[in-house]
Amino acid sequence: MRIGSKQAPRILIVDDEPSNLRVLRQVLQAARYRLSFARSGQDALNLVEKEQVDLILLDIMMPEMTGLEVCERLKQNPETAHIPVIFVTALKDSVDEEKGFEIGAVDYIAKPITPAIVLARVKTHLSLIRADELLNTHIDLIQRLGRAAEYKDNETGMHVQRMSRYAKVIALAYGFCEESADDLMMAAPMHDIGKIGIADKILLKPGKLTDEEYEIMKTHAQIGAEILSNPSSHLIELAHSVAITHHEKWDGTGYPNSLSGEDIPIEGRIVALADVFDALTSERPYKKAWPTEEAISYIMEQSGKHFDPALPPLLKQELDTILAIKAQFAETEIE
Repeated sequence: MRIGSKQAPRILIVDDEPSNLRVLRQVLQAARYRLSFARSGQDALNLVEKEQVDLILLDIMMPEMTGLEVCERLKQNPETAHIPVIFVTALKDSVDEEKGFEIGAVDYIAKPITPAIVLARVKTHLSLIRADELLNTHIDLIQRLGRAAEYKDNETGMHVQRMSRYAKVIALAYGFCEESADDLMMAAPMHDIGKIGIADKILLKPGKLTDEEYEIMKTHAQIGAEILSNPSSHLIELAHSVAITHHEKWDGTGYPNSLSGEDIPIEGRIVALADVFDALTSERPYKKAWPTEEAISYIMEQSGKHFDPALPPLLKQELDTILAIKAQFAETEIE
């Protein structure tokens, strides 16, 4: 049972000494955790295949299979790699601690144990699991909302899958760190969330929009910003910036605020490029897909006009990676 359910977290205690198991049981039962026990490494591995375990307290010095070997096996298995492992050991050698962290342990508790320390460490790492799950849920909802908006005029929803990944590739090439590039990839699917406020007769019109219809269509950037206003998280704040700025142009002729140059946040500039490249190279009911060469040529021509001049060369530089993403997330027919 995962954290956040009605049941308490389950902790697996692994130690070949019954006295050590008893001590940890007394400490943790008082905190109302559900407990499982194993007296060998192999027993522990067998148990995690049968039970949902939230955290493992693992002795290092055990016969036949050491705790280090058990941890390595757990981390090599995709089904168990996520389970936090805390070593409980009398070893004092810093080399052993370094080895433990290298293979994936999250913490050490020294023997003889201090109950307050055990409870504090266990509570901390279970809280981190909860935080990770909430973040993953948050990210999942952001991406699903982005796809929901996209389904209105692209029923496969693959556009946001591609362009958000293009944005990450361009961001990394621009100099973003991995974490910041990932954040942009996760926020980018919300760029057109405002389309849910545009009438279908305009959004789904197969022909060219009239001037009046185009002015209404342009309001999706502002609608998206309003939907994402007053953000309480960094990702929503980033998504808000992308939604309101991804139709701005480097030369100031974009919308909704006619921003120009570096007044446009870099995340908006990157998403603008990723969005246009995917739009050009994708087939729609009202247009054929452009060949890649023609799309790149057009984008290079728009350098310094529509796009930040620093970005189109990066798209061209990373084209092999971009095209691999395009192939991986190709449109599929919906029956």
